[in-house]
Amino acid sequence: MILDSKIPEGPLEQKWKNYKKTAKLVNPANRKKLDIIVVGTGLAGSSVAASLGEMGYNVKSFCFQDSARRAHSVAAQGGVNAAKNYKNDGDSVYRMFVDTLKGGDFRAREANVYRMAECSLNLIDQAVAQGVPFGREYGGYLNNRSFGGVQVSRTFYARGQTGQQLLLGAYQALMRQVGKKSIQLFTRHEMLDLVIIDGKARGIIVRNLDTGEIERHAAHAVVLATGGYGKIYYLSTLAMGCNASAIWRAHKKGALMASPSWIQVHPTSLPQSGDYQSKLTLMSESLRNDGRIWVPLKENETRPPNEIP
Repeated sequence: MILDSKIPEGPLEQKWKNYKKTAKLVNPANRKKLDIIVVGTGLAGSSVAASLGEMGYNVKSFCFQDSARRAHSVAAQGGVNAAKNYKNDGDSVYRMFVDTLKGGDFRAREANVYRMAECSLNLIDQAVAQGVPFGREYGGYLNNRSFGGVQVSRTFYARGQTGQQLLLGAYQALMRQVGKKSIQLFTRHEMLDLVIIDGKARGIIVRNLDTGEIERHAAHAVVLATGGYGKIYYLSTLAMGCNASAIWRAHKKGALMASPSWIQVHPTSLPQSGDYQSKLTLMSESLRNDGRIWVPLKENETRPPNEIP
């Protein structure tokens, strides 16, 4: 088996720019003739479906939740990074690229990480256009902060609800295209199998979770935006539905899957090992003292040191 990651040739900072410049385009008049299936309605799935629908493609969007808003992206609350250098503290695409490589213990594909850092610049603008209420400075400019141990301020946030607000923004864009009939939304549908024709994904088999009916849907391309294997570990903040079932079904048809254990683990999922030893205790203390959830004590009232009001 030949492992081909499809990374373009050329210098690191030019790989994806050159690829994008030379990629074949689809004439706007022909887009309505092409069908695309998107499985998953999180930030990636909703955004790509909405964008493809707005460009004129015929899109079918699938999720097994009862609403696209229930995708697990809602739980990513800390913020979203972008190398916009709003604080003028020396941030750049390259610095974000290096910081991300370090955070991944230098195990990530460098070209893909660099592309992610490049795309981060436009990601914030897209989210703002979708209506995401990011935190702002007194003068109205987008605010950001240092987050995750980096030396610059690049994290854009919406209080403690960043994931929820991002998902609502993507959901609004998705439903706008559903209203315009460019997207068909199938909720409560679980992907059972991937249809392969001549080595290419051309459709999916799904089960209607309300009726139990097995359905088949054909398309010219299939996008899987279903998240990773969040429940490989017991102590995780990811939902029980993050079970990689769609990815596994694609893997059985020949798709390659790597690093299933690289998942989100938040300190609040760690068991408390003592009054002051666990990260959960430290986080609880910081939450209590920064004013966001402070409840004043009554006269002569005391509170145990680890109790959150």
